[in-house]
Amino acid sequence: MAATTYVGKPISRVDGRAKVTGEAKYAGEFNTAGLVYGYVVSSAITKGKITKIDTSQALSIPGVLQVFTHENAPRPAHFDRSFKDDDAVAGAPLKPLYSPEIGFSMQPIALVVADTFEIARYAASLVEVEYKAEKPETDLTSKPKGHKAPKGKSGFTPPKDRGNAKKAFEMADVQFEAEYVHMPEHHNALEMFSSTVLMDEEGKLKIYDKTQSAFNSQKYITQVFGLSKDEARVVSPFVGGGFGSGLRPQYQLYLAVMAALELKRSVRVTLTRQQMFSLGHRPATLQTVSLGASEAGALQAIKHEALSETSRGEEYTEVIVNWSGSLYQCDNVKLDYYLRNLDVSTPMDMRAPGAATGVLATETAMDELSYKLGMDPLELRLLNYAEVNQLEGKPFSSKALRECYAQGAERFGWSRRNPVPRSTREGTKLIGWGMATGIWDAQQKKAAAKANLSVDGKLVVASGTADIGTGTYTAMSIIAAETLGLPIEAVTFKLGDTTLPEAPLEGGSWTVSSVGTAVQEACEAIGKKLFKLAKKLKDSPLKKAAFEDIAFADGRIQLKGNPSASVSIIETMRQTGINYIEEETTALPNFLKQMKYSRNTHSAVFVEVEVDEDLGQICVRRVVSAIAGGRVINPKTARSQILGGIVWGISMALHEESVLDHDFGRIMNHNLSEYHVPVNADIHDLEVIFVEEHDKIVNPLGAKGLGEIGLVGVAAAVGNAIYHATGKRVRDFPITLDKLL
Repeated sequence: MAATTYVGKPISRVDGRAKVTGEAKYAGEFNTAGLVYGYVVSSAITKGKITKIDTSQALSIPGVLQVFTHENAPRPAHFDRSFKDDDAVAGAPLKPLYSPEIGFSMQPIALVVADTFEIARYAASLVEVEYKAEKPETDLTSKPKGHKAPKGKSGFTPPKDRGNAKKAFEMADVQFEAEYVHMPEHHNALEMFSSTVLMDEEGKLKIYDKTQSAFNSQKYITQVFGLSKDEARVVSPFVGGGFGSGLRPQYQLYLAVMAALELKRSVRVTLTRQQMFSLGHRPATLQTVSLGASEAGALQAIKHEALSETSRGEEYTEVIVNWSGSLYQCDNVKLDYYLRNLDVSTPMDMRAPGAATGVLATETAMDELSYKLGMDPLELRLLNYAEVNQLEGKPFSSKALRECYAQGAERFGWSRRNPVPRSTREGTKLIGWGMATGIWDAQQKKAAAKANLSVDGKLVVASGTADIGTGTYTAMSIIAAETLGLPIEAVTFKLGDTTLPEAPLEGGSWTVSSVGTAVQEACEAIGKKLFKLAKKLKDSPLKKAAFEDIAFADGRIQLKGNPSASVSIIETMRQTGINYIEEETTALPNFLKQMKYSRNTHSAVFVEVEVDEDLGQICVRRVVSAIAGGRVINPKTARSQILGGIVWGISMALHEESVLDHDFGRIMNHNLSEYHVPVNADIHDLEVIFVEEHDKIVNPLGAKGLGEIGLVGVAAAVGNAIYHATGKRVRDFPITLDKLL
């Protein structure tokens, strides 16, 4: 039998074949006889009221079954709390088709349902709407402040000041202060949001939804429509990218279920690419960072203030400024976070919410301070290295950031950097090197898993988590296979179904930490039962052993240090007459142990750019990202995660921006031809280093999570490299040609 040690080795995706052959089905690809299609009509204004809506022409088209509007749509629930989901924020959630009031651009105002998608789309163009429009307010920069952000979701709590930052800044030998701007970004995963609601003869629903939590979609649906969990099963086996957009149920889910219940038919509703811009987004932010330091470079004061947008209805918060209180050693820190209500859809989590923008400002400011001090940017960070998290007053459970700096700098060749801006050229190209630090949380959530080992040696493990392309199928298969010493080919992992054991939202970089721990515990429970059976075998070499003395490997139960003293797992079950062993466990974080520590992932990002002096064209030629993320379960998919984060960081720095016409409050580039993201020609040499880091605090696996940390710090490093190349500092992101020229 082949070796069965997998953790830490590069394993190809177990779901790879299904994806490349098309066997893997997504939410909008499940069919049934009699399926009908819904097409959403979007508002043509940003703010105001519908005064008249005429659906007669649409209804006259053969094949059109119904047109739902605020005038005839059912209102199954009234209170806001019924529309709250597990990722909801404070305030009043969107209630589709409940009111003639318009609160944001492209708000859904009607649903046309027809026999085919094409008929529904055509009929939707015939719905005539008259509005009383009002002047929208969508420009975050038009007023200086909003209101203090309340305690909210995404882990945000109003940070506590320490020391006297104002006085320390005024007395500092060297002072630096600047404002940084980042415009909104919209999630643009390849798979658009879709929900296919299949209704059986008993009226029960099987809902295929694009979601990062089947349980969250189910909770939302059952609350809103008054259904039992048995009446609304949600399934989501594959997700074509989520990046946070699937954490909350999107409005196509509500509309599809509403239509199915009203028409007693199976219904599919899929949003268009343009309508993907009507959902939440990474909010625009204005940030001011003030740093005071001694002449030697020791930080004496940090002030970080952020203003972020939210909708009129909900108070979306994220952790933007808090990172500045924990990144570096400084005894005088003041952190302020404000929200401003605008006529936009409620922002929502987007990969590394808060950190992607907050650390961008902090790490750009640190770079600017280094030039003012005449210090190397890396030297400045090492001088102010935080051994404890002063924001929480706790030591780190582990922190290998020094090693990230050292290994990243060595691989990049940082010691050869000429510190003078505009000092390095290749013909008409200016060459610049920049770096930045990254930080993110390492969390564990409550999660459940079930494992079933059959007498033929096949192991089926299940948890209702999601796989949004991150490699969850593979990581869980690895953990299960290694725990019971089975070949990975003998393991099947099931996910994305509300009939499976419950798992948390797939987000926050906590899935491996949480679900992986549950999988390990379920398999260990099976292992203990197997061991008891093995001890009962005639002439068992394990008769006198304790569980701590044995290991599972190569399909056998063996004594540690003496593999020859072993018994076969399959033979053990056969000889004891056991056809299968099944165990279900719920893994809980060890709060008493964990709460004493600050638990984070860290990174050091090094970037080389070239800038055409005449044209302002920017090319990111090299990136080295050194990651301290605890135990890496699968380096192959883990590297892929970091590469994706780096690409997105380059996109934040140079490409992505949802451009609004503030006169009308409308997004002008709501398509992939004008909403710029990197293409192959924009991406060159990317290198990932996983720095060895052992952590026994974060969870039994020692895995910290990698989904977010690969993005944090990249945009700042790109911007810092551009300054080093050109001598021009751009603080308005993304850095486009016009700003640089």
